[in-house]
Amino acid sequence: MPGSGKNPLFSLPQQFSAYLLGEGVSDELLKLATDVLDSVKDIWREVDDVALVNSARVIQAFKAEKISQVHLNPSTGYAYSDPGRDALERVYARVFGAEAACVSSHWVSGTHVLATALRGLLRPGDELLSLTGNVYETLKPVIGIDNCGENRTPPSRAQRGQGLTGKGLTLKDIGVTFRQADVTGLTAEGEGRRSPEGLEKAVSTLLKPDTKVVFIQRSRGYSMRRPCSVREIGEMAQAVHRVNPEVVVLVDNCYGEFTEVAEPSMVGADVVVGSLIKNPGGGLSPIGGYAVGREDLIGAVKEALYAPGIGTGVGANPLGYRPFFQGLFIAPHVVAEALKGSIFASSLFERLGYLVSPAPEEKRSDIVQCIVLGTPDKVKVFARAIQSCSPVDSHATPEPWHMPGYGSDVIMAAGTFVDGSSIELSCDAPFEPPYAVYLQGGLFKEHVIMATLVAAAMVGPASKMT
Repeated sequence: MPGSGKNPLFSLPQQFSAYLLGEGVSDELLKLATDVLDSVKDIWREVDDVALVNSARVIQAFKAEKISQVHLNPSTGYAYSDPGRDALERVYARVFGAEAACVSSHWVSGTHVLATALRGLLRPGDELLSLTGNVYETLKPVIGIDNCGENRTPPSRAQRGQGLTGKGLTLKDIGVTFRQADVTGLTAEGEGRRSPEGLEKAVSTLLKPDTKVVFIQRSRGYSMRRPCSVREIGEMAQAVHRVNPEVVVLVDNCYGEFTEVAEPSMVGADVVVGSLIKNPGGGLSPIGGYAVGREDLIGAVKEALYAPGIGTGVGANPLGYRPFFQGLFIAPHVVAEALKGSIFASSLFERLGYLVSPAPEEKRSDIVQCIVLGTPDKVKVFARAIQSCSPVDSHATPEPWHMPGYGSDVIMAAGTFVDGSSIELSCDAPFEPPYAVYLQGGLFKEHVIMATLVAAAMVGPASKMT
């Protein structure tokens, strides 16, 4: 039998196995799955420990703010002094260890939150510096850079309005410059394992007089790099502040919330942003995003979202706040379930001979699991397998297409209750070498186990199983 050769302590229920056999999963693959499940139990227990800590922090925040039925009600119009909105923001601030928060259903994605925050924090002549290398695909048009991360000469005042989008809407169009460097190898967990002095020296060299915002992307994006841990983010943020306390550290926290016992806003990040249809929404938030951090900076973000002068006092939600509160309440558990599913998938496909990142035993700082399949056909087959096991649109057939904001065609499997939700089980892949799929989410681990076994059966091993 594949794996260790020992009898597993865990066995799949007969009815579950019978269902999977009907989906084309072989006896041999089912035996491998039992071995994988037995091998990841200790890793899963560590995930449960993180969920216990995070759940306690969330519960304490709800108690401290005395959340009641009145906070769940909808609001309309200007929504001045909306009790639900104000209480939700106070809860988020407590959970994330921040001075203030903006939580809004008016944000449609994590990229939208980032675009708003950047507009609120940067002015013409300022520089945005990324310390984690190339930024995520959908942020490039916001900045005004091409797929190589190049920022050409800033436009003159007369040229503004004729930028990358042709409408003068990018940061580059208004005279904000951009540079990128990758200093993650200089952190304590980086490949170089350098001293804090080495990291601070590198940051000192990179910061210029016009550097206003330093950007840190926690998740890997479409790359093989490790996600940044909270510890690494803290080291980078603190190094920046030692060199220049006036520089704002902005963290894209998407996919990372509740994967560790602390958040970037607890270790020195000035502004931390994310999407509510990812981790903190718990699969229940139907839309929205959040920004947490220093009170003055969050005020600037609110005014960029709404309007100068009124930003901190408006923002209605006719949907009501129940799914936002309840989603946050269950988020630590849901994230733990997604992590357990990713760990299973990582171990399963590693044993089938594929390159995976992170490996099953690696520390995780986001919910994304990268699996390098190596061919375009296998990417299509994998995505279609995940879609076929989805609760919504299981009959659909994913195809690569040019998604808005991406530099190459992308194939995506996302049969989710909330359109595009990536805390629900989904996968996507840029349709280009090395033909890797990025699997994320799963409201419960059983769904991920079933779907990835079907995907493994359809894709097949990279080499003969041993």
